[in-house]
Amino acid sequence: MRHLKLVHSTEKAPAMTVKIAFASSDRRVVDQHFGAAEAFCIYELFGNDAAKADARLVEVAEFHDSDVVMNSFTNKHEGKLASKITLLEGCAAVYCNAVGASAIKQLLAAGIQPMKVEEGALVDELLCGLNQSLKNAPPAWLAKRMQSKDDDRFAAMEAEGWSE
Repeated sequence: MRHLKLVHSTEKAPAMTVKIAFASSDRRVVDQHFGAAEAFCIYELFGNDAAKADARLVEVAEFHDSDVVMNSFTNKHEGKLASKITLLEGCAAVYCNAVGASAIKQLLAAGIQPMKVEEGALVDELLCGLNQSLKNAPPAWLAKRMQSKDDDRFAAMEAEGWSE
């Protein structure tokens, strides 16, 4: 597997962020089935307030058949699924052209919402739609992910303690 992970400055950390993955061979269009995907690009949606949201590419990974370790207890596809789901850890959703029942179960168990879109859907347009929904009314899976981030922030504040 080839894996590129971009590192950004954290000086002005956005108030909210969420990572979204796309099964894409060229980082421009969603053109792959989840289980057979040869590449994923992962974007981070971020914004300092509800009026301004944006996205940036943070990771790109390419898979090859030799990346999957075979053994007598798992078949080829199940091995591929595990490595892909591990890669997508921390993502709120993955956009692809199709996804099998086994992959859906595993993705949902990992907290990743599988999203099926037509082949050729543009990554930029999907990101733009997600940014718009963040400003207005996000879908339930995205609102839940954003709520859990707020809960984490409040738990950290509580752990700091109060001083008067």
